[in-house]
Amino acid sequence: MGTRRQAREWAVQFLFQRDFNPDDLDIALEDFWCDKTPDPRARMFTETLVRGVETHRGALDDLIQKYAEHWDVKRMGAVDRNVMRIALYEMLHCDDIPPIVSIDEAVEIAKAYSNFESGRFVNGILDRALQDIHRSHREAGGGSGKDGT
Repeated sequence: MGTRRQAREWAVQFLFQRDFNPDDLDIALEDFWCDKTPDPRARMFTETLVRGVETHRGALDDLIQKYAEHWDVKRMGAVDRNVMRIALYEMLHCDDIPPIVSIDEAVEIAKAYSNFESGRFVNGILDRALQDIHRSHREAGGGSGKDGT
């Protein structure tokens, strides 16, 4: 498994946990890493995703709500919701990651951690969001990313 895939999966796990236990972020992250031995790059990318999602959570949830017709974000499955938050954060704030990669990763993680139908659900919402994002769908932006990823 690639470093970034593992980091995304850890970010989903952490954010899922955080939905139910919104403790201090730094303490929660330290506790999260206690039983893991991540590659330093994987840990850094995980924490970048987690901190980015936490910083932009309201705006990300507003976008999910906008594209999820007839679905309330709070009533979505926690895995699906957090997978989409991460993908949207990447699509909007990580110029070095092509948006199509973020969507593909989100769909695969949703299928692995939720169910097969979740993959279709996540794909549909993120595809709608992609239409409003003004950057190449298949190419990275060329920089190191707005948030250092």
